[in-house]
Amino acid sequence: MKEFFRVKIVENLQGFLVPLAVLALWQWLSVQAIVNPQILPAPTAVLVKWWEYLMPTEAYDPAKSGYLAWIFSGELIHDAYSSLFRVVTGFVIGAGMALPMGLLMGANERIYKLFNPLIQVLRPIPPIAFIPLSILWFGLGNPPAIFLIVIGSFFPVLMNTIAGVRHVDGIYIRAARSLGANQTTMFLRIMLPAATPYILTGARIGVGTAFIVVIVSEMIAVNNGLGYRILEAREFFWSDKIIAGMFSIGLLGLAIDTGMNRLNNYLLKWHRGIESN
Repeated sequence: MKEFFRVKIVENLQGFLVPLAVLALWQWLSVQAIVNPQILPAPTAVLVKWWEYLMPTEAYDPAKSGYLAWIFSGELIHDAYSSLFRVVTGFVIGAGMALPMGLLMGANERIYKLFNPLIQVLRPIPPIAFIPLSILWFGLGNPPAIFLIVIGSFFPVLMNTIAGVRHVDGIYIRAARSLGANQTTMFLRIMLPAATPYILTGARIGVGTAFIVVIVSEMIAVNNGLGYRILEAREFFWSDKIIAGMFSIGLLGLAIDTGMNRLNNYLLKWHRGIESN
């Protein structure tokens, strides 16, 4: 048992070697003034700015509110919440439309042939290209940002769902038919479970795409969020706050992806069990 934990600790520490080396090189370049600190501030300066971005600017007054309420009144918390709200809302709408459509297109050849040409024309268009239309249609604020996220998350879920249903092993279908299963039973008990790994993969990709789109949309259509704050820092030439915002995006994206990965592993325990037999 001790050997197992020792190996795990060593494996986890190895993952920090490259980031620590990059940070050390970055710090050395800034300290030695090899790069302009105004353009590329040192990691320590970025960390200080990130802490200022995280914590509220007003002085702590325990008489007004508790400690946790004070912590969560920071600018970074509000921006992260705004971005996360848009991501979740847009993803739920986009995936909610893509899932049933993908199941129908994958299971029914007629529906697939009817909608596939339109899907193949719209799919390569990046969500960013819809920014002018989204502003014309919805104005400014959350609606255009959520609209862009819906588009960004719709197609990954749709295409993976279609692929999952259409690539069900024919052995399962023939076995179900030989046992007298009707079309509904075959769809619910054979096609849908077999397509679940594809669907979850599409959902994971869709969340990642939604997070990319929300940053771009916040730089154009809204006045809060992580993307907006980075653009604001650029206008005032606050390089340290730009990088602090970028790292905040990376940490939030990592947390979302880790959560999706763990959800996939939990929901696909049965699938790994089948593959191991």
